[in-house]
Amino acid sequence: MTFVFRWLLRVATGLIVLGALVVGLMWFFLARSLPDYDATARVSGITAPVEVVRDMADVPHIFAQNDPDAYFALGYAHAQDRLWQMIVARRTVQGTLSELFGARTYESDALLRRLDLYGAAHDSLAAQDPYAMAALEAYADGVNAWLAQVNRGALGRGAPEMWLFNHAIAPWQPADSLAILKLMALQMEAQIPAEVLRAQTSLLLPPDRVADILPDDPGPALATLPRYAEIVRDVPTSFALNDTPRDPLAAVPLPGFQGASNAFAAGPARVASGGTLLANDPHTQLTAPSLWYLARLKLASGDVIGATIPGMPIILSGRSNALGWGITASYLDDLDVYIEEVNPANVAQYRTPDGWKAFETRDSIIQIKNAPAVTLRLQWTDNGPVLPPDQFDLGTIRPQGHVTTIAWSALSRTDASMSAALRVMRAKTVTSAIDAAEGFVAPAINLTLADRVDIGMKSLGAFPIRDPQHDSQGRMPSYGYLPQNRWQGFKPYAENPQFIDPAFGIIGTTNNKIVDAPFPDHMSFVWGDTQRIGRWEHLMQQRQVHTRQSFIETQLDTVSPTARSLLPLVAADLWFTGEAAADGTPERLRQRALALLSAWNGEMNEHLPEPLIYAAWMRALQDRLIRDDLGPLADRFTHVDPVFIERVFRNTDGAGAWCDIIQSAPIEDCDTIARLSLDDALVWITDHYGNAIETLRWGDAHTATSDHPVLGDVPLLGWIVNIRQSSSGGDNTLMRGLTLGTGNDPFLNVHAAAYRGVYDFSDPDNSVYVISTGQSGHPLSPHYDDLGERWRRGEYIPMSLDPQIARASAVGVTHLFPLDLPPSADIARP
Repeated sequence: MTFVFRWLLRVATGLIVLGALVVGLMWFFLARSLPDYDATARVSGITAPVEVVRDMADVPHIFAQNDPDAYFALGYAHAQDRLWQMIVARRTVQGTLSELFGARTYESDALLRRLDLYGAAHDSLAAQDPYAMAALEAYADGVNAWLAQVNRGALGRGAPEMWLFNHAIAPWQPADSLAILKLMALQMEAQIPAEVLRAQTSLLLPPDRVADILPDDPGPALATLPRYAEIVRDVPTSFALNDTPRDPLAAVPLPGFQGASNAFAAGPARVASGGTLLANDPHTQLTAPSLWYLARLKLASGDVIGATIPGMPIILSGRSNALGWGITASYLDDLDVYIEEVNPANVAQYRTPDGWKAFETRDSIIQIKNAPAVTLRLQWTDNGPVLPPDQFDLGTIRPQGHVTTIAWSALSRTDASMSAALRVMRAKTVTSAIDAAEGFVAPAINLTLADRVDIGMKSLGAFPIRDPQHDSQGRMPSYGYLPQNRWQGFKPYAENPQFIDPAFGIIGTTNNKIVDAPFPDHMSFVWGDTQRIGRWEHLMQQRQVHTRQSFIETQLDTVSPTARSLLPLVAADLWFTGEAAADGTPERLRQRALALLSAWNGEMNEHLPEPLIYAAWMRALQDRLIRDDLGPLADRFTHVDPVFIERVFRNTDGAGAWCDIIQSAPIEDCDTIARLSLDDALVWITDHYGNAIETLRWGDAHTATSDHPVLGDVPLLGWIVNIRQSSSGGDNTLMRGLTLGTGNDPFLNVHAAAYRGVYDFSDPDNSVYVISTGQSGHPLSPHYDDLGERWRRGEYIPMSLDPQIARASAVGVTHLFPLDLPPSADIARP
């Protein structure tokens, strides 16, 4: 027995030692890819010494003697900290993810090959001005300089993920940066799912009920559209939806998760200090690392600081000492879906206004890891690329013998958006920035601006010109061969909506409707917000003058105007009805829930139970209202539409009819549906969290999920690479935390303000900013998640252009020298 015990002890000890060695070796090799910020390097691509000072938050402050060298250093810093993120983004837009990840990313690759965004980006190089080309080339040289150092120094393949997905890294090209800007446009595009969903709904419901469930934003009424079946004939009214789960690496977000944001500015008369203020918080998918990366550049036109996206040499939201700028999704209708008739006698042709015409075709080969390659036949019409029926559920809204195409401004092959963005960075005033932005095509954004005196906003993007006789006004797919449905060019930039120094001294947008022109002079029928704007307006008008702190409080506001308006309406006849019920009964649980909600002020605070009860109730209520009418299509309505709920409970245009369950014999009223749906919600809550509803925490359900898109689902590794935190806010709060809306955890916070910035021009160095994770994309770095907890608590870090502040708390200083300059040469200093 002693002999066996000794051998077991030896084996166990050996296994422990072996395990420790394996872990130690893994740590050693993975840690090799952590960059040394206190380093000196001689590199090819710069003309003078450059200094990169990393402040306490790992934000690079780049001091160069000329602009190309500054962009070089930005590319170098991006590659040091976010190389894997850049590689994945480039592969996404190129349609080559499957070379690394196998069949799971085939659909994404196929879509991007059909759109050919990378080809459009490559062709658009010729449209860039000389300054932009120099910046793009210098930025690419900086990325490639770091790749060369990784290869020379065996620096852990540049990123820890490369040990699992090792593949040769092609040199960075200027076209790669243009392509990532186009990928951003794709991820912000809301029109395709909106057109398809409206068409699907129109096939099942009469126009007045479509107007309920897909309501227009409040404002002047629009003429009712005909049913989709009257616009496009012979479309089956029964269809199967594509319910394949979305892969985290998919290029296109789920419907409802396109770009959103807040941006607002106040002029001197409305600011206590007499300067101007600007706040911006773009809402994007939460990931680890964050989409955003903070940086400061010393340029000849003046230093700039703010939020970048790795892969591009531009500060998308930020400031100089003279000007601040912020971006929000504008929801411009810059895309139309077309139904194209295929020639039954020759499938290589499609119908045009002038007769049959041959598709433009090309083959493209997708290499798939551990699977045979697939050859795609790509097709284009005059309107745009042909998309497959399984993408965006397009197969459900097209008749036999037809294909679907899209016309989209981002497919432009002469897109000078990068040049325009770089000009805005160098502008000094609101008006010069607006002039500088001419030529910006996509993504469609609202640019909010503030200099030391003025504030303004300009919508950027190419506005299509549509015929007043367009069959669907661009709201649903239409026949592509009819002349009235085709685009007739683009409006002049001067006609894009613009606001400068409004009389009331404050300007802003929460993705709400900003103009109310009728079709075809409209901007969009689909907007990203009908609720946050009311709360923002209240907070702006409740003070005569604002401060940096009041702007911060507005960004972090968690009061739900939706809860405040819907609960009194939905629960009007439930608050004080019913007899006292015994403990443990559903009636008693309902009374306890109503008692909590009756005293609640609508604040979606992570520590409170009421937000979870409210959110679960409204979710169950909408599902009960629409499930019997829409069947499986109800699953596409993943988030509560407060305008729809209000229409139903106010019986607007007969919308109260939704409360009757058409499959049942009795005629149900809205009070009954409200009560039953509350019971549904409480059953769901008790199943997941128990029946002690007074101790519920919204934050337990509303967890901010900054997950790694590749490794986040891997056991153990997910625990290391995912950043998850309890969070406040909700779908309709200014501090937006858009919920997942589906699955077992429908209230996870998956889409939020991953960047926040407040720019104060009475004292520019008093400006602040923060991102949702950390600067580094390396899970072993102390800067992988160090800003995440500040972000969760609503804290910020200084956004100063004072070089001494950056140096005083530097975690490292990198010196870059040209190859032909000795290291003893003077270092570039401000």
